[in-house]
Amino acid sequence: MKILIAEDDPVSRRVLQEILRKWGYQVVAVTNGADAWALLAAEDSPRIAILDWMMPEIEGIEICRRVRASAGRPYTFLILLTAHGQKQSLLLGLKAGADDYLSKPFDADELRARMQVGERILRMQDELIAARDALHFQATHDLLTGVSSRGAAIDFLTRELARSSREKNSVGVVLADIDHFKEVNDHYGHLTGDSALQEVAQRMLKCVRPYDCVGRYGGEEFLIVFPSSTEEGAFRQTERIRKSIESSPIRTPEGDILLTASFGVSAAGPSSELTLAELLRNADAALYRAKELGRNRSERATTVPQEASISSPANL
Repeated sequence: MKILIAEDDPVSRRVLQEILRKWGYQVVAVTNGADAWALLAAEDSPRIAILDWMMPEIEGIEICRRVRASAGRPYTFLILLTAHGQKQSLLLGLKAGADDYLSKPFDADELRARMQVGERILRMQDELIAARDALHFQATHDLLTGVSSRGAAIDFLTRELARSSREKNSVGVVLADIDHFKEVNDHYGHLTGDSALQEVAQRMLKCVRPYDCVGRYGGEEFLIVFPSSTEEGAFRQTERIRKSIESSPIRTPEGDILLTASFGVSAAGPSSELTLAELLRNADAALYRAKELGRNRSERATTVPQEASISSPANL
């Protein structure tokens, strides 16, 4: 673990360095508060910092305040190194954001104990963050395919429609359905069907841009959102996805399976007043038309007659 020592007294600094390095820490030492703050504000900042209260340029207590005011960064355990023994001074340091303190001259055993406390707190915080991130992933992703869940994809589309209205951009929306997928499940079993779904989802992800969204809409159907894309632009990107899916068989323990998919492409333009529901209905109608025309094809919503059905039958 990387440890920062910010201490202007050369003797105290050298003693701290030698002890901490002996215990196996990676030590970075500076002599003033400005250098300490620069290191703590960096992306790869030390997770534990021992800060002298009185330092040139920026005092240790002010560094504590700045670190605690910095949101969205890993937690840093802060130890104030101080000659102050008064209760009010210690309370002031803790209120500023320090986690612990060490009085000078310090005792090595006391330092070791406080370092262990810091490591334990950081470890617990990292575990909590990992658990939170795992829960968030489960809430926003389809656990089988790894793409966004239906709710997360709809939320993404809602935000993009609002953004496109503000910035006068277009947003492309695609509904995709794997052709004859019921036959895969019936013939090979659902475990093989699940493997096929996973591979199709991965091929979709490889064809889209980092800021596009691929979500599992339900069953073997997917929702793809292309921010800042016209219907023509979304259609071209959809064709890349379609060709990627049909390009090579999907290998499974039960044998190779050649799959295709059908796509319905819609878009909301800069002056469009389409609601989210209308946009999805248009894409669904285009998908139904692609199915009617033979599957393994992409169809634009603008070419769909008004009287066309807006919901495709199951397993078409």
